[in-house]
Amino acid sequence: MANTFLTAQQIAQQALANLYESTVMASLVHRDYEPEFGRKTGDAITIRKPAVFTANEYSRAAGITVQDATETSINMTLNHFADVSFAVTTEDMTLKIQDFDAQLLTPAMEAIAQKIDIDLLALRNDITAEVGHATPNAAGEDYTGYAGDYPYSDSRVLIQAGTVLDLAKVPTTERRIVMGPTTKGRWTAEKVWRSAEKRGSTEGLLEASLGGRVSGFDPYWTQHVGQPGAPASGQPTTEENVAFHRTAFALAFRPLELPQGALDAAIMNYKGFALRVIRDYDMDKKQMVVSVDCLYGTKTLDPNRAVLIKGADTP
Repeated sequence: MANTFLTAQQIAQQALANLYESTVMASLVHRDYEPEFGRKTGDAITIRKPAVFTANEYSRAAGITVQDATETSINMTLNHFADVSFAVTTEDMTLKIQDFDAQLLTPAMEAIAQKIDIDLLALRNDITAEVGHATPNAAGEDYTGYAGDYPYSDSRVLIQAGTVLDLAKVPTTERRIVMGPTTKGRWTAEKVWRSAEKRGSTEGLLEASLGGRVSGFDPYWTQHVGQPGAPASGQPTTEENVAFHRTAFALAFRPLELPQGALDAAIMNYKGFALRVIRDYDMDKKQMVVSVDCLYGTKTLDPNRAVLIKGADTP
């Protein structure tokens, strides 16, 4: 009986499911998606921003004031081209999709998901507002009622971050806080965090969620929060946690074209995510190669809708 090989379509479908389930930041920011094919790295696209309205005082004599429900737009460069390509044996290509997924596809999609989160977190460089500090409370002072910066070990710094956003007239809904593992370890020891319920819409968000709404924010964590750039050997880094509204940052995918001459290729789109899978034979190395890639752009829409929260120093 002839072997039945996995197709690019099967691989793409499972790969996209894995990617959707494993991202954190990608599910927390403003998303834009239009199925525009034929794009390449460096192309500029136009993404839509949510409409903004003004609440007017109604006068029966004057009647209503009709406002244009026109969404504004902004240009975004498709500045990221993520790729994971790996060689597989003939035996691997004849596995059931569940086995192929566990052995090869899940690790590949985890790598792409991590890259997307890191690229989105790099937008912290555009934020100017900052609260908190990284100096530990070595003397054990009581910070109850303290009006200045709280130490990194106290999650009440979120109140300050919320105040910054309040003064900037940022909507109170869809506010998120994404923190690093060291800050998470200290903050979740507090009673207010231990009593919260889990929330999240995907497996990745469920794993990243730290519970119900705290100080006006939905809390999440990721291993990728840290000071941008590699630290000097032996020097600590400061976790740069970020509190933001969904519309502070944007992420947009654009599907890539199917290549000419490939043995087997497929594209898959789902809820704003777009992946391409190419399966081909490498004659030189005499092996099958599976390539999974995606093209996307990240951009800060409004830096005033985000606040940096200095976290803990980590070695």
